Amino acid sequence: LAVVGSVIGVLVNLVHPERIPFVAEKEYETLVPCPVFGGEVTAIKPDDPALKRPETFLVDARLKEEHQAWSFGEAMNVPYDYLDPTPEEVIQELAKRIASSRAQRVVVFGDGDKPDTGEQLGKEISGHGIKNVCFVEGGAPALKGASGGEP
Repeated sequence: LAVVGSVIGVLVNLVHPERIPFVAEKEYETLVPCPVFGGEVTAIKPDDPALKRPETFLVDARLKEEHQAWSFGEAMNVPYDYLDPTPEEVIQELAKRIASSRAQRVVVFGDGDKPDTGEQLGKEISGHGIKNVCFVEGGAPALKGASGGEP
């Protein structure tokens, strides 16, 4: 029964005007890269003195639980999810807080992985028109090490 069905399928495919080729005419692309949205961000070292300046606005891209356990300075927590863009209302609230703080620089730190959530959120923030966005190389673990664990 399977052989008969296969033969009928092959014969129909041969006479059909939009037949399916038996051999691919071009190579299939099985891994399609996700589009990368966002703007420019600059990497800074975890011991950069700019991190402690009052004109620097800090953003923590890690999960809420991680932020509550340890965070650097008075960082605003904006958890970054690779599969879901940051909601527009969260970006707007972040922009309002940055503007009201009169910050001249936004520094985002994340989990320090490859890719780093801090760098990715920084790109997303920058892509929404916020200027002078940086991310900390090595993320929160590097910051914690550079500060001796002091928030």
